[in-house]
Formats: sequence, structure tokens, C-alpha cells
Amino acid sequence: MKNYHTKEIPHISSVELRVLNLNRSIEFYTKTIGMQLINQTNRQANLGVNNTILLTLIELENGHTSQTRTAGLYHVAYLVPSRKELGSILNHFIKNRTPLQGASNHGISEAIYLADPDGNGIEIAADTPDTTWKWVNGKLDILSDNGPMDVQSVLNSAKDIEFKGLDDKTILGHLHLHVSELINTKKFYTTILGLDTVIEIPNSAHFMSYGKYHHHIAINVWNGKGVRPADHNTPGLITANLSFPSQDNLDLIENKLNEQNYPYTKKDHSLIVNDPSGNQFNLVISS
Repeated sequence: MKNYHTKEIPHISSVELRVLNLNRSIEFYTKTIGMQLINQTNRQANLGVNNTILLTLIELENGHTSQTRTAGLYHVAYLVPSRKELGSILNHFIKNRTPLQGASNHGISEAIYLADPDGNGIEIAADTPDTTWKWVNGKLDILSDNGPMDVQSVLNSAKDIEFKGLDDKTILGHLHLHVSELINTKKFYTTILGLDTVIEIPNSAHFMSYGKYHHHIAINVWNGKGVRPADHNTPGLITANLSFPSQDNLDLIENKLNEQNYPYTKKDHSLIVNDPSGNQFNLVISS
């Protein structure tokens, strides 16, 4: 199985999320999801595995829950290294009666869906062998294999494993976003950020990747076309760190941004840019 999240392939390395109650969120991500608390200040915490930050939580000072559908976070997907780790955390969820939103087999991956206490979407996934992915004319066919997870089979793969937290090799697999429209947003991701569309559901969603992965970033209009950007006083995505192999990659993107007169901010060795729906990315060099 090829590693699609190395320094040589651009990928989402971590995200920052807004939450209403920092201590409540820390308890959820450590005890329920199984991350490690790496460090914490009064209103911010960094969590991850093996001292690698996957998630930064920032507590809103005067936050409130959104009452409307907006652009913004759909879910953050954390990728565990194998099916047995997925089975282990699924068994942990069942034992602790963790509310789940679904469990699917997409052919390319098996995935569990849930939300944190503020409604920030979470996917816990394990990829299937890439030799089994069905490529047709440069696009992945997932519709023929998409269906419910064989829960018992996944649990059986981990029947002798006790869940002791997320595996040290867990990474951030992909980011899935609500957007206000698809045409211009897709152009931003493909023309400026250089992703390739690998799965396309017409008038619904696009799944995009680097290096022939099934997806590093996905966008959808499931909250409605024309929705406004997320309210920054509500829980949700602050920024996603999109890591690139070298400074040359960032220079190329900066040239494209300038050519298209697309707004961005340059900070130290990174570029900060929003997609057309207001979802923010921090473009950095892989460390």
C-alpha cells in the first residue's frame, strides 16, 4: 500500500477548530477518540498521537451554536493504519455507548462517523488496499461498492485487541467541507492548489487528491447552494494546514494566486488563503 501522506505528496497535516468549552472538548478527544493531550493553555489545546499535532482546539470567548446551514466543516477524517485498529475503536465506541452517525464501506475505505460535543464532524477510517480501488478513465468508481459497513467483520478483526487510544501511526486522512457552489470552488482547488478530481457526484460533491489518493479534500453543497460562510463565533473550522514538499510548490501557488488576482496573505514561509466559500487553508512546507 502506497503512503499517500508523506512529505513528497501534499496533504492535510492538521486542523484548527473552534469549540465552546475547551475542557469538555479535551475530555471528548482524549477519552472518546483516544488522542493525546500534547499541550494546553487557557483557551487552546493541541492534541494528536506520538507527540504529533493533528488537532488544535481554540475556545470561543463569546461563542454560540449556529442555527443555520452554512459553508464550513463537514468532517475531519482521522486515518488509522489498519482494519484491526478501526475494529478496536469501534468496539470502544460500542462499549461506551458513544453516539454514532453511521458506519460505511466505501470500497476505498471503511469509516465510522460521529460528531464532537459542538457538532464538529469526525470520521475514523481505515483504507482498503489501493490495489482494489476501481479506476475508470482516471476517476474512482465508489458507487458500485458503496454501502453499510460489515460491523461484525470489522469487530472480529480486532477481537483480541484492547483499545488504549489511537494508534501512533494515525494521521489526518482528509478534510471534507461544505461549500456554497461547486464550479468556481472546484477551479480554486484544481487550478490554484493543484488537486486532481478523482470522484465526482454531479451537482453534489467533488473528491480531490494529490498523487492518485482517493481524496485529501472533498467539497459538497449538501447544506444548500448559495449558503453563506461559517460564522466565526460558532464552532467549526478555523484553518487547515495543507503541507507541501518544498518552497517551490508554494512559489508556484503564489504565482497562480497573483496571476488570477486571488487574495491571500503571506506569513513567514506560509500562505494563508480562503476558498471561494470562506474555508481557510494555511499552506506550509512539510516538516
